[in-house]
Amino acid sequence: MGEDADARKINHSFLRDHSYVTEADIISTVEFNHTGELLATGDKGGRVVIFQREPESKNEPHTQGEYNVYSTFQSHEPEFDYLKSLEIEEKINKIKWLPQQNAAHSLLSTNDKTIKLWKVTERDKRPEGYNLKDEEGKLKDLSTVTSLQVPVLKPMDLMVEVSPRRIFANGHTYHINSISVNSDCETYMSADDLRINLWHLAITDRSFNIVDIKPANMEDLTEVITASEFHPHHCNLFVYSSSKGSLRLCDMRASALCDKHSKLFEEPEDPSNRSFFSEIISSVSDVKFSHSGRFMLTRDYLTVKVWDLNMETKPIETYQVHDYLRSKLCSLYENDCIFDKFECAWNGSDSVIMTGAYNNFFRMFDRNTKRDVTLEASRESSKPRAILKPRRVCVGGKRRKDDISVDSLDFTKKILHTAWHPAENIIAIAATNNLYIFQDKVNSEMH
Repeated sequence: MGEDADARKINHSFLRDHSYVTEADIISTVEFNHTGELLATGDKGGRVVIFQREPESKNEPHTQGEYNVYSTFQSHEPEFDYLKSLEIEEKINKIKWLPQQNAAHSLLSTNDKTIKLWKVTERDKRPEGYNLKDEEGKLKDLSTVTSLQVPVLKPMDLMVEVSPRRIFANGHTYHINSISVNSDCETYMSADDLRINLWHLAITDRSFNIVDIKPANMEDLTEVITASEFHPHHCNLFVYSSSKGSLRLCDMRASALCDKHSKLFEEPEDPSNRSFFSEIISSVSDVKFSHSGRFMLTRDYLTVKVWDLNMETKPIETYQVHDYLRSKLCSLYENDCIFDKFECAWNGSDSVIMTGAYNNFFRMFDRNTKRDVTLEASRESSKPRAILKPRRVCVGGKRRKDDISVDSLDFTKKILHTAWHPAENIIAIAATNNLYIFQDKVNSEMH
């Protein structure tokens, strides 16, 4: 994945845009389904928007269609906890698709407290010719029914119906930060700051607590859970990350309560780099298993790291996302940016990793060639067939044309949420209230 050559291959496909930004429109999660044909976004207003990829056109048989809005629905509403006098935001924290079992699609969406299972179905026929009802659905006078007829299905305009199937409530005291569907397709887990619960998709009134790190005295609390995920192939394994920068791999076969981890992945801190901000910037904001299940990808404030499940002592790869911010940590602490939670993503073959940064920049790292590129999700690059040009941030000294100074970065424009199509080089980037979809039109494999 070179800079000029490969960036040129990524073309823009779709943009969800509002010229003004309201808090409710800010995108808070992005997720492709297992085939990549559907893409769901959640926002701070509690809405879920599903995009569907258009089929190949006959005129251009080798080009897949763009992603267009398929369905929009209100997933969560603002609530109030009267016992604790707390307002519960409607913001969608995470969306996870369930593997497709039939013609319908299913997804889980969660806010801080409540997880909901939604079923997405299509209807393009309607029954007509009932014996006891008229065309408007009202009951007929039985004395007028003189003969029986067989109802028939008539074609109608396609309707996409989204219905809530189950509501999983009252499982969490603290804010839910992640949900993950198990490879057994029957269970899923949800994690908050101190606990992880295991749910059965068919049972809403109880869950099993599988991790609890809450100390007897809250004054002894030293770390919180920041993210968790099930292994893609082994239904007994899951990982959770902490605000201290460690990863714990747990095996549910060992015990019902996984307080004792099977493996602890932790990188010893370099004493020469110790500072007031060390613990904050080492907090892991996201963890993702590779598709192969052999590696884990983690993001902290300044780096992304690749861990091998067979090596606990240190990551096998570390990539600097924006090392030029190391000298700016004091001002980033004052404006709270240092607490931003960036996500990370693998490409379909686990050879390239992606994560967001500031100024609407996002970074890609090729694990094979060790080359990296900085790209920008902006209105200029959002025109169809536009070419993404690599961007470079300079720190003092000589500045090349098109370079951007570290002092002129816009910290209000941040790319926290990204997703990569499971099989193709299509990426979805959430930049505030805009969704950008970029597509590699030339190459099927990004090198």
